[in-house]
Amino acid sequence: MASIELSLNQSFEVERLKRDIDAQSDPAALRDLAKELLKAWFSERAITNQAIQDQLQS
Repeated sequence: MASIELSLNQSFEVERLKRDIDAQSDPAALRDLAKELLKAWFSERAITNQAIQDQLQS
Protein backbone atom coordinates (compact mmCIF):
# COMPACT_ATOMS: atom_id res chain seq x y z
CA MET A 1 0.00 0.00 0.00
CA ALA A 2 1.33 3.44 -0.91
CA SER A 3 2.06 5.73 2.00
CA ILE A 4 0.10 8.93 2.32
CA GLU A 5 2.09 12.07 2.97
CA LEU A 6 0.90 14.54 5.57
CA SER A 7 0.66 18.19 4.63
CA LEU A 8 3.16 20.56 6.20
CA ASN A 9 0.47 21.89 8.55
CA GLN A 10 -0.50 18.35 9.57
CA SER A 11 3.14 17.48 10.22
CA PHE A 12 3.54 20.51 12.46
CA GLU A 13 0.34 19.65 14.32
CA VAL A 14 1.53 16.06 14.87
CA GLU A 15 4.83 17.33 16.29
CA ARG A 16 3.04 19.79 18.57
CA LEU A 17 0.76 17.08 19.91
CA LYS A 18 3.67 14.67 20.39
CA ARG A 19 5.38 17.31 22.54
CA ASP A 20 2.19 17.78 24.55
CA ILE A 21 2.05 14.03 25.16
CA ASP A 22 5.73 13.90 26.15
CA ALA A 23 5.17 16.76 28.61
CA GLN A 24 2.26 14.97 30.33
CA SER A 25 3.23 13.31 33.60
CA ASP A 26 -0.23 12.34 34.87
CA PRO A 27 -0.89 8.64 34.11
CA ALA A 28 -4.67 9.12 34.29
CA ALA A 29 -4.52 11.93 31.73
CA LEU A 30 -2.41 9.75 29.43
CA ARG A 31 -4.91 6.89 29.74
CA ASP A 32 -7.77 9.26 28.91
CA LEU A 33 -5.85 10.57 25.92
CA ALA A 34 -5.12 7.04 24.71
CA LYS A 35 -8.82 6.19 24.92
CA GLU A 36 -9.76 9.33 22.98
CA LEU A 37 -7.18 8.50 20.30
CA LEU A 38 -8.48 4.94 19.97
CA LYS A 39 -12.02 6.21 19.54
CA ALA A 40 -10.89 8.78 16.94
CA TRP A 41 -8.85 6.15 15.07
CA PHE A 42 -11.74 3.69 14.87
CA SER A 43 -14.15 6.47 13.91
CA GLU A 44 -11.81 7.45 11.09
CA ARG A 45 -11.63 3.83 9.93
CA ALA A 46 -15.42 3.54 9.97
CA ILE A 47 -15.82 6.75 7.97
CA THR A 48 -13.19 5.60 5.45
CA ASN A 49 -14.85 2.20 5.07
CA GLN A 50 -18.24 3.85 4.54
CA ALA A 51 -16.78 6.19 1.90
CA ILE A 52 -15.26 3.22 0.08
CA GLN A 53 -18.55 1.35 0.18
CA ASP A 54 -20.40 4.42 -1.11
CA GLN A 55 -17.94 4.71 -4.00
CA LEU A 56 -18.26 1.04 -4.88
CA GLN A 57 -22.05 1.29 -4.96
CA SER A 58 -22.01 4.32 -7.28
